[in-house]
Amino acid sequence: MKKTGKHVPDYVLLAVIGSLLSVGMVMVYSSSYVWAEYKFGDSLYYVKRQLLFAGAGVAAMFFIMRFPYNLWKKYAKPILVLCFIMLLLVLIPGIGMVRGGAQSWIGVGAFSIQPSEFMKLGLIIFLSAFLAANQKYITSFKKGFFPTVLLVFTAFGLIMLQPDLGTGMVLVLTCMMLIFVAGARYSHFIGLGLIGLAGFVFLIASAPYRISRITAFLNPWEDPLGDGFQIIQSLYAIGPGGLMGLGLGESLQKYFYLPEPQTDFIFAILGEELGFIGGTLVIGLFLLLFWRGIKISLDAPDLFGRFLALGIVSMLVIQTMINISVVIGLIPVTGITLPFLSYGGSSLTLTLCSVGILLNVSMYSRI
Repeated sequence: MKKTGKHVPDYVLLAVIGSLLSVGMVMVYSSSYVWAEYKFGDSLYYVKRQLLFAGAGVAAMFFIMRFPYNLWKKYAKPILVLCFIMLLLVLIPGIGMVRGGAQSWIGVGAFSIQPSEFMKLGLIIFLSAFLAANQKYITSFKKGFFPTVLLVFTAFGLIMLQPDLGTGMVLVLTCMMLIFVAGARYSHFIGLGLIGLAGFVFLIASAPYRISRITAFLNPWEDPLGDGFQIIQSLYAIGPGGLMGLGLGESLQKYFYLPEPQTDFIFAILGEELGFIGGTLVIGLFLLLFWRGIKISLDAPDLFGRFLALGIVSMLVIQTMINISVVIGLIPVTGITLPFLSYGGSSLTLTLCSVGILLNVSMYSRI
């Protein structure tokens, strides 16, 4: 693919990613050193591993950034097949590892990977290629809409067998965004929405722990030491933070009140220590990321690049919105990380790989 346009990556996006990673590294240490000292006798345990993940992810990001993004279109099918194989493997006892009640991990030496994270990116790449080549059929239920939706919900079904509702929600919402932008009919979405609502009610009703999460969301004080514990402790963290926060490192909730505060609820610790101003600045960085991602999508020279950039930035923003909404009590607990900030291996590394693709698309900008 011959380069046209500005030939350089979006430096604003690079600066945003660097800022979020820096904030994340500081907050992983601040939120985890108490737990790390208690569990492993090493207060730096989590932040050292996060530095390793971030280093590998940043190296992968710059490496992937050098590959013309159209190469991903060429290998979209093999990538998707590999992602489905990994999702099947994780369900096999002895291969899949159980953490937090979900069999979502495959152990690789001293580390582990989460196949559902690979599926999010793999499905974005495949759908971008499919929609770019078949956009004229997307208004047809039989030739366009149904095959894409069937593929998405097959992946969602495998993820739910783990089960991992949070990651499944991010995947479905991201893919629906792509299908909608591609020009699918409103009537098809209305029908899908009704079916999806019924399916969602069934998923909730079929698992007692999901019903408990809904109940805890509506009234966490009904079971303050059980299902309502996390959200109550999260609000106890954010509330005292006030405007300026208690100060970096001064959180009280990380002292064994908020479970594993370095992962899903890291934003609560950030709000407690850095206050409303700190939280607003972080949200501002995510809004800036969204703006640059949309701009990259609009300026891409072809449909594949536009869909690919839109899918990646939508995935990041949707996951961010869900995570922060859980932390501040707007939606029930789903169990997904905050991109760039939360402690995590495959999540952080795959997120940075996704950004590498996005940066390469920006290098082919039409302006």
